[in-house]
Amino acid sequence: MAAPAADTQGHCTVLAATAAEALLTSPAGICVDATFGRGGHSRELLARLGPQGRLIALDRDPLAAAAAAAIDDPRFIFVRSRFSHLAEVLAVLGVAQVQAVLFDLGVSSPQIDDAQRGFSLRADGPLDMRMDPQSGDSAAQWLARASVDELTRVIRDYGEERFAASIAAAIVARRATGRALATTADLAELVAAAVPKSRKTVAGGAQHPATRTFQAVRIHVNQELEELALALDQSLALLAPGGRLGVISFHSLEDRMVKRFIEAHAHPQRAAARGDARAARLPLRAAELPPPALRALGKIVADAAEVARNPRARSAILRLAEKCGSAAESSAAAGARCGR
Repeated sequence: MAAPAADTQGHCTVLAATAAEALLTSPAGICVDATFGRGGHSRELLARLGPQGRLIALDRDPLAAAAAAAIDDPRFIFVRSRFSHLAEVLAVLGVAQVQAVLFDLGVSSPQIDDAQRGFSLRADGPLDMRMDPQSGDSAAQWLARASVDELTRVIRDYGEERFAASIAAAIVARRATGRALATTADLAELVAAAVPKSRKTVAGGAQHPATRTFQAVRIHVNQELEELALALDQSLALLAPGGRLGVISFHSLEDRMVKRFIEAHAHPQRAAARGDARAARLPLRAAELPPPALRALGKIVADAAEVARNPRARSAILRLAEKCGSAAESSAAAGARCGR
């Protein structure tokens, strides 16, 4: 396997060659890199596209836009936009169907490494956490006004943090003193003081006690799960038959959403029967079953060599699916083509 793609800052993109090889079924197709980042996946896709191919990349980070400007290739178009606007962006460009859509979810290494972005516990910086620092409320602004109930829900649901209620109460208590949470160190110290001592030594102290809270706040501030739900639906509608969807995720919340999305569209009869055991047992004829819209192609994780080169790849999961035929076709034909 080729070495992972690196951007101009030396950042290694996770599963770059693997994703590009798995997604591209036609070198003449139109592809979408919905999370450009610093361009590692886009460069791999461009290397595999032929002269007639096109690559459309999106990202809401202004530094991603600056990195995209360094790619001088007539087959490449960059649009600064959140990926939940994918359908709108393609409509403006006059693109009705694409052959591949790739998402690399979450925060990128360059964003983590820049203390001024406020994503990381590694160095103190402003408590921002926005993918687009020019849009919406920062983490500090949200934390300054959120109720204890909202804080508890976000930290519990998005961080899978069992001490969410204690952390939320500590945040509200801190506000009552008039001392704002302004920096990453402020939040990290508050969370560390709010969780039991036993939690602080879990796994030899390898994970900071505020890690889950930082994840939760970041996901909420950027509406990451809402964005993903919208973008997945749009991607399915935009993919041409035989086109492929690839999603790289780094934590269970995102991966679970992607897995369920693919399963629901690969096995719509199961989705229709979910919640009603009687429906699952009905003797339906094949022609009466809803045709699948996707064929699940499984998941890929980084091999040992890539993990050794790039430890961040350890938690990455790439899920793949292929678009089946149109709903107008018979379910029998769709089933034959999609291997049902």
